[in-house]
Amino acid sequence: MISYPNAKINIGLNVVKRRKDGYHNIETVFYPIGLHDVLLVEPSETCTDYSFSNSGINISGDPDDNLIIKTYRLIQEYYEIPPVDISLLKQIPFGAGLGGGSSDAAFMLKTLNELFELKITTKKLEELAAKLGADCPFFIQNEPVFATGIGNIFTPIELSLQGYWLLLVKPDIHVSTPDAYAGVTPAKPETSLPELLKLPIEEWKEKVINDFETSVFAKFPKIKELKEEIYQMGAKYASMSGSGSSVYGIFDSRPEYEGMFEDCFVVCGELD
Repeated sequence: MISYPNAKINIGLNVVKRRKDGYHNIETVFYPIGLHDVLLVEPSETCTDYSFSNSGINISGDPDDNLIIKTYRLIQEYYEIPPVDISLLKQIPFGAGLGGGSSDAAFMLKTLNELFELKITTKKLEELAAKLGADCPFFIQNEPVFATGIGNIFTPIELSLQGYWLLLVKPDIHVSTPDAYAGVTPAKPETSLPELLKLPIEEWKEKVINDFETSVFAKFPKIKELKEEIYQMGAKYASMSGSGSSVYGIFDSRPEYEGMFEDCFVVCGELD
């Protein structure tokens, strides 16, 4: 069975409070986009547990540390399922604030549920996904949400960017999430993000803010330059996604970007 785990972007991100457990409460909107991996899961006729193969972007390290395999193990705790052969074409870059690993895990859950007719409800799938990562449950229903808590409490939001174009650029830069948080002074925004997103998209530029940008831009000026360049190209709105390092722009029509953004991962497509 083939599925297509997709990425997401953050539209706005406010760090509102440091928690006693060392984490932070945030407010952000998760919005699904078309960039995706390709996940193939089949009952195995040759192995006694699982086999895993990877193409596209290389996934290094022990496969047992991969969220896809952790998902398989989690399902084995609750259900009897046979050995599987797993193949992943990895196209969503790592460390980009795009949720690629979380999406792979959520789609693995949904695939196993359908493939082996486990009849797990959507609510239960979300509960299982939460055991794998804070934003994994988002990809179960895969619709725009206002995320609070540590990014794990979801409220549906009426937001459609259908007809706009997204340009996504990721430089070859790794941003440490703990370092990004360390550079932020938590504060509750004066106006809630869902209210701000009701404004025309042309008004988002100065109002819909990613709190990580200040500290990340100071350490990595290249990321700031990318955002400025995307605005110069005519973007209606541009932002870093999550704690970076990818930057995206939302355009009225397909932007001309060929030959630009050397040494960067670049994708462009129409939004749903």
